Amino acid sequence: MSMGKWIRAAALCGALVASSLVSASSSVAPNFTLPSRAGDNVSLEQLKGKVVMLNFWASWCGPCRTEMPLLEQMHKRYSALGFTLVGVNVEANTADAERWLQDTPVSFPVLFDRDSKVSKLYDVNAMPSTVFIDRKGNIRYLHKGYKPGDEGEYLNQIRALLKE
Repeated sequence: MSMGKWIRAAALCGALVASSLVSASSSVAPNFTLPSRAGDNVSLEQLKGKVVMLNFWASWCGPCRTEMPLLEQMHKRYSALGFTLVGVNVEANTADAERWLQDTPVSFPVLFDRDSKVSKLYDVNAMPSTVFIDRKGNIRYLHKGYKPGDEGEYLNQIRALLKE
């Protein structure tokens, strides 16, 4: 990893010390289209009508690596009920993400935000960052960072949004 990546990683992961739920006033989630790991393009508009969890992550982020298997379990458990999880990798070079995903496979879609346009739209400044979007396309919850136990809050929010 280059020195620049290490500095960026340290800065972003430093924000994890204050991992928290940020109150998100119900605002319309910005639409975007990104290339997926499967080779097609995926837009947020295509997912309207579902509860969407956007998880912004990077292969160099330790908390992202810890969280990923838990996210996979959530996706498998709730996808039949109208929930979808979308991983948004923020690395300019996707090779590291691809290598990591070979060892930690996931069934949810992984999109590549190589130029950070979508990350900027969602004001991502900590890794990982997680955004919950309701069926109407409104941002409802925003989590910056991850610490063990946060998945309980994720599950509560998924269940609440699915009931709406």
